[in-house]
Amino acid sequence: MYLTKNKKNLLIGSVKISFLSIIILLISYFFVDNKFLIGPILILLGLMSLSAFSLSRTKLKVLWADIVFGLIDNGMLAIFIIAGWEIFGILGAIIGGVVGNSITDGLAGIFEGYEWEKIRASKTKDNRNILSVAVGKLAGCLIGAGLVLTIAWSILGLK
Repeated sequence: MYLTKNKKNLLIGSVKISFLSIIILLISYFFVDNKFLIGPILILLGLMSLSAFSLSRTKLKVLWADIVFGLIDNGMLAIFIIAGWEIFGILGAIIGGVVGNSITDGLAGIFEGYEWEKIRASKTKDNRNILSVAVGKLAGCLIGAGLVLTIAWSILGLK
């Protein structure tokens, strides 16, 4: 019984996150050639992703650990990619992305674990589910990368 319900949740979660991903991809693609807008657009897309949870029973506090993971993971990953590109060109960006992703996943996991320990200690009801974990991380990743790109291209003026 549990396995069947879990498979159903996996299917529903996969369909919903795929639909959300297509929307994000299409909007991002439209703005990809505008360095000054893409960062703020990514931030808005992250916030838009979270807004869907205002209609659900999931509290933002429960999503916070996943959001923190995404903020750190993609925020730092964007720095690795930009640095790799600036120093070594396209190959540097690829290596910066691959190596940077491994490093940032580990580091972000530490902070995610820390946030989960705080949530568990506060005795907050944990109604975390497949979709809330996915959307929390997705939103955090978009916001984290959006912040870094906004700072790099709009404020620091990197080429």
